[in-house]
Amino acid sequence: MRKILFVCLGNICRSPLAEGLMSEKIANLGVEDQFKIDSCGTADYHIGELPDERTRENALQNGLELKHRARQFDPSDFKRFDHILVMDSVNKMKIIGQATSEEHLQKVQLMRDFEQEISLQGVDVPDPYYGGNEGFQNVYDILDRCTENLLSYHLQAIEN
Repeated sequence: MRKILFVCLGNICRSPLAEGLMSEKIANLGVEDQFKIDSCGTADYHIGELPDERTRENALQNGLELKHRARQFDPSDFKRFDHILVMDSVNKMKIIGQATSEEHLQKVQLMRDFEQEISLQGVDVPDPYYGGNEGFQNVYDILDRCTENLLSYHLQAIEN
């Protein structure tokens, strides 16, 4: 089973959307039994809350319903997950700072490392929280592409 964790700052915009997109793609392929998907934030601002209303609204406009409740990253997540995908370099450094082994470090990667276009790999997924609706759609489009590529990556690994 592949265990994937998506991480952003507050776990109300980017990471729950990535979780929702990935879960939907897995369900559409009928391979739910091969994956465990979750998301969290590095900060404790929104623990227990639903995703940001604008994120949920944008997801619904794109045919996706988000029901995740925010939680904060815990160092035990290094043991519970195989792949930890962080939305931006600042939060990646916060996660890396909690690692206690090389094995933990090797699990952490930026989300946009799964962009097909090389010039976009390693770039931060922008935080739409302080922007307008177009920012939420931009993030949706980025995460839709990246989760598709991430899923392909993991399915290939499962086959091999």
